[in-house]
Amino acid sequence: MTPRYNLLSAEVKTNPYPTYAAMRRDAPVCQVDPGGMWAVSRYEDVMHVLKNPQRFSSQGFRVATNPPWLGGNPFSESMLTMDPPQHGRLRVLVSKAFGVSAIARLEKQVRAYSREAVEALPLGQPFDAMGPYALRIPANVIGGILGVDPVMHPRLKQWADLITGGVTTVRPDEEARKQLARDAVKELKTYFGALLDERRHSPGDDMVSDLLSARVEGQSLTDDELIAFLALLLVGGIETAVNMLAASLVVLMERPALWARLRSERSRIPAFVEEVLRYEPPAQAVPRMTTEEVELGGVRLPKGAPLLVLIGSACHDDAQYPEGDRFDMDRMGPQNLPFGHGAHFCLGAQLARMEGRVALEALLDRCGALERGSEPVSWHRTLVVRGPATLPVVLHAA
Repeated sequence: MTPRYNLLSAEVKTNPYPTYAAMRRDAPVCQVDPGGMWAVSRYEDVMHVLKNPQRFSSQGFRVATNPPWLGGNPFSESMLTMDPPQHGRLRVLVSKAFGVSAIARLEKQVRAYSREAVEALPLGQPFDAMGPYALRIPANVIGGILGVDPVMHPRLKQWADLITGGVTTVRPDEEARKQLARDAVKELKTYFGALLDERRHSPGDDMVSDLLSARVEGQSLTDDELIAFLALLLVGGIETAVNMLAASLVVLMERPALWARLRSERSRIPAFVEEVLRYEPPAQAVPRMTTEEVELGGVRLPKGAPLLVLIGSACHDDAQYPEGDRFDMDRMGPQNLPFGHGAHFCLGAQLARMEGRVALEALLDRCGALERGSEPVSWHRTLVVRGPATLPVVLHAA
């Protein structure tokens, strides 16, 4: 009898990939804990779900991130939870802000943020790299794009965590964690509501001002729609980049020869970033919901079945990626699956890639070696996102 996998167990959160391999082999579509969602683990089935939004709705994201006890979540009302054609009408509003030319213009600023952060890191002594490196750079980038006061940048990541993983992993008896999530929603809505009012009176060169002047089919967006947009941009702009930067350091700590290679072969940094995204995809899973009775991976699913589409498992599937559990930065081609597929392909993919490249370049410029700290890496407890909670490292001067 196939066991019921618990995707939030300590063992799975520390290293989910052996469990994913067992699921692909023995139960590619099966119910899992917590909550009895149907997990989809094989690359072929994951792609089938992502390619067919008419049968596998993004409303699953709304259900997963807005439980009744929360009382509303602007992230759950964003275009990430919408299906075509409504999703497409809203997506066009921000697509230009994340295009190739816009990212090229941003690179100079990202490079400045990265150098500033790396120059402040201690050398020759252990420290937790999450706050001063992995978080600081993306928070400054997305804070600058949105026009958020730099004083608020550290709070942005806390909000992003609490309105996503801080909602999807709460057990029924965890009243304190529920209140943290409710407080985060209230703070986010209050802050962004005030920022919208400020930009109405004094527009700036930022995304908030652009969204206020935007029109969808001749109509301006309501405050609720605008705040939902900002919540999505906050989560999308921070979560992927923070966890990618952190995962890059974990990979390099475990493979010292790669550090030396990248220092001497800077042209290989983009390939390294691509493989990090495949090997440790920040977005491990995306929720979906069946709109009709369907068969998937040999399993009959009823209408309204909640799905957890395991991007992290698909990215390690040997059927698509030979020796998928092996890190190999010489793999051919970009790894797009970590950013989703189709209508919901991540708008910030190129921004995240650029941040990964530029931040690592700054680190390699200053540091000659990277060592593991005395304490083990700890990992976040969340269904949707994978990344370190603490990352003890020691950096040495070049």
